[in-house]
Amino acid sequence: MLSHEQNAELTRVGAGTPAGELMRRYWQPVGPAAELTAENPKKKIRVMGEELVLFRDGSGRFGLVEEQCCHRSASLLYGFVEEDGLRCPYHGWKFDCTGKCIEMPFEPKDTRLINHVRQRAYPVRELGGMLWTYMGPGEAPELPRWAQLLRKDGVRRIDVLPLLDCNWLQVMENSCDPCHTYYLHAHTLVLKGKGDMGTYYYRPIEKMHFEIVEEANWVGVRKQRIYGGDEAEEEDGHPVIFPNFLLSPQREHLVMHMRLPVDDTHTQIYRYQFTPTEDGSEVPQPNQVPFQNVPPLRDEYGVYHMNSFASHDAMAWETQGAITDRSRENLGVSDAGIALYRRLLREQIKRVQEGKDPKGLIRDPKLNEYIDIHVSTGQARVARDQKRQSA
Repeated sequence: MLSHEQNAELTRVGAGTPAGELMRRYWQPVGPAAELTAENPKKKIRVMGEELVLFRDGSGRFGLVEEQCCHRSASLLYGFVEEDGLRCPYHGWKFDCTGKCIEMPFEPKDTRLINHVRQRAYPVRELGGMLWTYMGPGEAPELPRWAQLLRKDGVRRIDVLPLLDCNWLQVMENSCDPCHTYYLHAHTLVLKGKGDMGTYYYRPIEKMHFEIVEEANWVGVRKQRIYGGDEAEEEDGHPVIFPNFLLSPQREHLVMHMRLPVDDTHTQIYRYQFTPTEDGSEVPQPNQVPFQNVPPLRDEYGVYHMNSFASHDAMAWETQGAITDRSRENLGVSDAGIALYRRLLREQIKRVQEGKDPKGLIRDPKLNEYIDIHVSTGQARVARDQKRQSA
């Protein structure tokens, strides 16, 4: 169990909080690039408790700025996207993608004020059809070039799940819990009459294996189930990529689950799915990775559908409460992965508080050419495959 103080340290994500400052050291996903179009070039988002406007200017550059204008605090969400920036709808001050003020209508042409005014802004980069931002101090680390984002020997898709009404840590701890699939997913689906899907997972778990993996360019927790009975099998590993990703092989797909802390009590999940070709051949890649918004996981009365993994998980996470009270929990041996993840989280928070980089950041570009975490062998390792690199 955790005390209320310890729980707050690990769950709160606002600026200045221990976990919030840790999360700001990593690049965070903020949405599919294809979501910003010429017709709809901007949208309001909330990231770790900050109200922001994400936009694409007329030249195709991406920006992420504080929603309230630094002039008189009107919302920039209602501003005008122009070739070189975003213009405030109140008095027309215009800001480029870096937050620099580039026009001040009605101010003297030689005003020095324009040289001192900046809108709070964060860098945005596109990789693999996703938009990413760095909200931490100092020079940003390398944006990890995960293999799933770069490979050409298959097709990609981004699923945007409904906003979750719960804290991000409840979602991540589930990723270190290999036992929940037995009842939450398999048994539920069997009872729902989806035998094929349920049978695949509804097998006795003989033992579990957990380990913290530390490589030069990523760190995390790997979980693994070993099945007994008539279908004895040692499954592939499921690496939890610290701090808030899960890499999961699902039959013919390889899925990266990206969990964005929206604020203390809400979480946004982007499910990035890569489906390789059967023969390993490369296929033409679209200009933009397609995305879809997953339908609500509850009915009009708020009852969970319980007909998919996503609805099962949402039920388990949200019914724990907005921020679950971990002082009342009782962990067992099967919860070893959760204990390892919490230990890793506390250790990295301490490193940040000591002025050090947390583990998993990449500062050397040579370590970021192509990061392929192999799960097919049941081992979490990093390799480079130049043939599959994106141009």
